[in-house]
Amino acid sequence: MSAYRHLFGPVPSRRFGRSLGIDLTPNCTCSFDCVFCQVGRTAELTRKRKEYVPTDEVLAELRDWMENDGKADVVTLAGSGEPTLHTRFGEVLEAIAGSGRYPAVLLSNGTTFDLPEVREDARKADIVKVSLSAWDDASLRRINRPAEGVRFGAVLDGYRAFRRGFGGQFWAEVFVVPGVNDGRDAMARIAELAGSVGFDRVQLNTAVRPAAEKTVAPLPVDLLNELAELFHPRAEVVMQFVPGSEAPAADSVKLLAMLRRRPCTAEQVAVLFGLEPDSCRAVLDSLVRRGTVATRTVGCDLYYSAFSE
Repeated sequence: MSAYRHLFGPVPSRRFGRSLGIDLTPNCTCSFDCVFCQVGRTAELTRKRKEYVPTDEVLAELRDWMENDGKADVVTLAGSGEPTLHTRFGEVLEAIAGSGRYPAVLLSNGTTFDLPEVREDARKADIVKVSLSAWDDASLRRINRPAEGVRFGAVLDGYRAFRRGFGGQFWAEVFVVPGVNDGRDAMARIAELAGSVGFDRVQLNTAVRPAAEKTVAPLPVDLLNELAELFHPRAEVVMQFVPGSEAPAADSVKLLAMLRRRPCTAEQVAVLFGLEPDSCRAVLDSLVRRGTVATRTVGCDLYYSAFSE
């Protein structure tokens, strides 16, 4: 297959190195509309579960990629929406794990973990990362802007139930939003809840890529390190991408597919696609002139993102 509809990358991941992404919910379909989302505003805000994309197509693409490329550190269910809204996501996790070649990673916002069938399927992953940026319904509405029917208490109870039956790595991401949860009192409440779940790792994140709301700015690393001390054990501060040792050959179709789902700097693209930095900027700037790629500055960094098809 020369182009994939449901696979993208490998993309730069600050947590996992080079991650092949699998997108099971097209068109920004999600149960959250987070103020900090790097993909942009949610197009379809829903908690409805169904087979959003054909599972057989996804599995065929995954087999083809494994046979013809197969270079990645992990394979991750992620992309433009919430993967657990797809009713057959567990089959995709089984296919990844069954290859014996890559850790299977599930990146979820956790809004469906109150459902036993979701927890059962999620346990097929090696690593599960969920969201814990709020501490009650009011803060959840302010930060994550959830779909109707999502309740913070049910999400947290789902995490605890999942933890009891999961033998893999269970991680939490706390996205720190200026003016909302960046104070010591708010973060201490989140830290207490994280401790009650028993996560293997808690990671603090900030807006290093363009966010859905322009008012969400990155926080200084010194402040993040102070907040990390409130967690026991200490939370990790995740801010920089660490590139893998090998980079796949450049491919414009793969490049645009990646930039549609995840804005990147020219330096990140250069590492992943085996380009010289100056050549990479020239390619990206030509795409900007054609109108297929846009730019946005965050701090001192220029990020490139592709328009949706």
